[in-house]
This record gives sequence, C-alpha cells and structure tokens, in this order.
Amino acid sequence: MAILSLQDISKNYGRVQALQHVSFEVPSSTVYGILGPNGSGKTTLLGIVMDVLKASSGNYLWNGKPGSNQQRRQTGTLLETPNFYHYLSASDNLKISARIKGRGLQDIDAVLQTVNLYERKHSAFSTFSLGMKQRLAIAAALLGNPDVLVFDEPTNGLDPAGIAEIRELIMQLNKAGKTIIMASHILDEVEKVCTHVAIIQKGILKTAGPVSEVLQSSAANNFLLAAADLAALQHILQQMPGVQNVQPAGEALLLTCNENITAEQVNRFCFENGMVLSKLIVKKTSLETRFLEITGKQSDR
Repeated sequence: MAILSLQDISKNYGRVQALQHVSFEVPSSTVYGILGPNGSGKTTLLGIVMDVLKASSGNYLWNGKPGSNQQRRQTGTLLETPNFYHYLSASDNLKISARIKGRGLQDIDAVLQTVNLYERKHSAFSTFSLGMKQRLAIAAALLGNPDVLVFDEPTNGLDPAGIAEIRELIMQLNKAGKTIIMASHILDEVEKVCTHVAIIQKGILKTAGPVSEVLQSSAANNFLLAAADLAALQHILQQMPGVQNVQPAGEALLLTCNENITAEQVNRFCFENGMVLSKLIVKKTSLETRFLEITGKQSDR
C-alpha cells in the first residue's frame, strides 16, 4: 500500500489554476521528489496533503485513509523557513517545539545527535550557520519519531557545504526507514537523493515514477566515443542511420542517437567503416536533460 495517494487534486485561486488534476502515489520507504520550477505548484501540493490548504477538487489518502489530526501528528514537516528563538539554545528551542507538538520531549538529545548538532545543543540559535539552522529544523521535524517526513525546498539558500550536509542527512534518514517527500527545484540534488520523482509544470503533472524509469524514458541514447582520428570518426558517425547529433566533447565525441540504437550497433558500424574505437561509453541521461525534454526549455516565469 502506498504511503500517500493523490487522486485528481486541483487547486484554484480565482482564475488561476495552481494545480490541475494531479494524481500519483508515494511508495513506502522512498525519497520522493516533487520537482518543478518556482511557481509550478509544489508548495501548494504539500500544503494540501498536510491540510494547511484545502483542495478545490480531488482527494488524497495517507496509508489508504483520509488525512486526519492523528496522521498529521505522525508526520514530520518542514514547510517554511525555520522559526526559532534566536537567543535560545538548540535544546531549548526543541523543548518548545516538543511542547507545541505534544510529543517528542524525550527525543531531543537523540534528534540532535541524528542531525549532528549534539555538541552544539547549548549554543544559541543565532550562532548557527544556515546549514545548522536547517538541520535544527529537521531535528524538530524528527521529534516523536515520525515514519514520514515532508520537506519543502530543504536545501534552499544553502551554500554547497550546507546542501551536502542536508543531502547526506536525508539519505541517512531514508536508510533508517523513513519515507521522505520533498519538493525542490534543484535538479542535481533530486537526482542525487531521490528514488522517485514527480515533475510538475504550471500545476500539471508531466510524469511520475522511479527516477531510473523517468530517465530511461528519454527519446535518445547518448554515447561518448574516441578514436585516433576524431575528425574521421565524426564524419563516419554522421553517416550512421539513427544518429541525431555528433559534437566534440574534449578529446572525444558526444553521440546522440535514437533510443533504439545500442552501443554494440555503434561499435559495429564504426568497425565496418574502418574505424577502431579507443573509447565507447554509454552516457547516462541526466535528470536535467530529461526535465528539459519533458517541460521544454522555456522558464515558467
């Protein structure tokens, strides 16, 4: 059974359609990325499933049941900028969070250890870096040991070191058995962290499923090739049926072919035309490439 099932969710703000008939399922123990440009409807969608916003139509189920206060209490959330008292310590801020939630007071030391802030438990929030502040917000979400975590742009505004810290933490939490649903517009981070992805553009669901399947749906195969004579190799490859593009890539060539073309076929064609390859690498389609194929290259703004 899916942890979360969305069924034909729509949300209108007057004439503006923020979400249009969005349906997908989040399997248990996954890191599920909701990916889209800013303004695509990601935050609205998370707000609906956490009952912060009401859908205009459609419904959703948590573990096969309608959303409830009990379900919300069993879900750790980070939906906005962390809001802590700057003059209080990390520990004291979490005590306040636990009392507001009505759970997790006994978990404070454990969650601080999980997010690698235990040694700074007595430090004032004002002394924390942005990455540390975000990790403290995740610690607050972990109070009460929820099975499901919902994060909205968890790496937003962080420097590369802070992004790497949050990425490692998310993967660690998933390995510990948590299901994590996260909205993001940072394609590289989604590709590194998520097991599943839903791509939303202008409120419309473009595709959803395991990251590996979404990437395999690309309409082209890419190969990196090299030989002693690159110019001759490029000329030969341009004659091959099914080739879409050949372009230099450092000391190699990047070959883009129709999706049915295999590495074996490329190698055989070159050999039959008198060219011995010194390199032939199947180049994985990146999520960024696939995203642009699905949504087009124009910004939503």
